[in-house]
Amino acid sequence: MPPPRPPVPTPSPAVVLVHGLRTSSRIWDGQVRHLRAAGCRAVAVDLPAHGSRQGEDFTLAGALATIDDAVATFPTGSPVVLVGLSLGGHVCLAYAADPGRATLNGAQVAAVVAAACTASPRGKPVLAYRALAAATVSLFSRLHRPRAGSPVTGPPRVSDDVGHPPGTGPGWEVVTAALGEIAGRSTLRDVAAIRSPIWFVNGARDIMRLEETRHLARARDGHLVLVPRAGHDVNTDAPRAFDAVLDTVLTDLQDRAAHGHGARLDP
Repeated sequence: MPPPRPPVPTPSPAVVLVHGLRTSSRIWDGQVRHLRAAGCRAVAVDLPAHGSRQGEDFTLAGALATIDDAVATFPTGSPVVLVGLSLGGHVCLAYAADPGRATLNGAQVAAVVAAACTASPRGKPVLAYRALAAATVSLFSRLHRPRAGSPVTGPPRVSDDVGHPPGTGPGWEVVTAALGEIAGRSTLRDVAAIRSPIWFVNGARDIMRLEETRHLARARDGHLVLVPRAGHDVNTDAPRAFDAVLDTVLTDLQDRAAHGHGARLDP
């Protein structure tokens, strides 16, 4: 009897990082450097209406297609780790919950790191935030209604947009568009449908940690990490701690593969 063939290794894990509202892929610069230094393929994407794509309209379908495009750049069969912050976290959970997308291009969604997104986008808090965004855009339009012959200017651009030079980030109109797309969607339902491990990462000072216990309970394989002294933008508030979480996730995947659980990863 011939000796058994050694298992054929699958490609090393690839990581897709998805930013939140009114930011861009640049918020992940530190994490991309860290992951690539560790030998991982890593790409941070711009969602529609953000970063290099500010001229586009935001839609959930367009956001999911953005991850499709990123996954398609990886070798066939690559285990993929989705990392999302806030809006990006909701998008990653929606992607991983879709069985048709979870295996796109022969890839496997091996894990999801869902940061600052354990509050379902529905109910009074979301309605209030949408109303604030709509009022901001409406007030600007009234105060800055162009006179005849004067150039038309867009909605306000603020200087605190993470990942954009001052005055160049997306305005509040993208908030109403994005929340309109995801409002009423059950993140808890998405979490329950995901078969791969989910790592919920929240800043201890984030006031949006409204349902973290419920999200953890719904996950088939869930883990919760609270980062001390960090707020909503946990990856930029505490970059070293966030990098350590990513290291833990990748090590966990390696351990699972070594024991025959989940995708086999190259050492």
